[in-house]
Amino acid sequence: MALIDQALLSAVERIALEAGDAIMSVYARDFSVEEKADKSPLTEADKAAHNVIMRGLQALPVQIPILSEEDVEGFAGADAEGRYWLVDPLDGTKEFIKRNGEFTVNIALIENGKSVLGVVTAPALKIGYVAAQGLGAFKIDADGQRKAIAVAGEPKAGATWRVVGSRSHPSPDLAAWLDKLGEHTLLPMGSSLKLCLIAEGCADAYPRLGPTCLWDTGAAHAIVTQAGGRIETLEGTPLSYANPNEKLNPYFVVWGC
Repeated sequence: MALIDQALLSAVERIALEAGDAIMSVYARDFSVEEKADKSPLTEADKAAHNVIMRGLQALPVQIPILSEEDVEGFAGADAEGRYWLVDPLDGTKEFIKRNGEFTVNIALIENGKSVLGVVTAPALKIGYVAAQGLGAFKIDADGQRKAIAVAGEPKAGATWRVVGSRSHPSPDLAAWLDKLGEHTLLPMGSSLKLCLIAEGCADAYPRLGPTCLWDTGAAHAIVTQAGGRIETLEGTPLSYANPNEKLNPYFVVWGC
């Protein structure tokens, strides 16, 4: 579609970087932690990043509805073309509070249920990932250098699977899933960086057998897809964003093949 081009991807990347700067200004000092209705934590950084992203997306030439984790009530639905922005201003708030650096800014463009553009930045680690339909997927290092990325492909028979797991959300169902998979090593990681590791070929699978929301996966989903990977429910169907009224994702697996 004509809307997606390098200029739009670069604009969204700049918005994400600006949100990251707002996050890091809070990260550098003491900050308070609130508790939302669902018992998840909320900090000044979540709010600051949300405000930056809302302003930035609303200033773009094409006006598209925005669904942000920090303003679910303000979202009236996708536009006539089935498009909406899907935003997690600070993914990995628990990692932010722990100060381990494994938190991200996530911005995705959804079109007819599919994530067609995604930007994930990790401000404390000074890295980022960007992708868009027809443009490919790229990793941006701390020096600002970008390189095209691709998934590793299915491990050879008898090889050890590299499996990414959540650092803050262990699942009792995970052990059984891993037993079926076979020989594996487990790499813990926070936030949407788990999906990005699959996209850049550093891991082979990420089973998420616990609750996540649309905004947790939307941006990295585009990066995985454009890098040649896939995200499927346990029934084998593609993870979809077609019904934003249903905020929870089903259980899913990210495959680097």
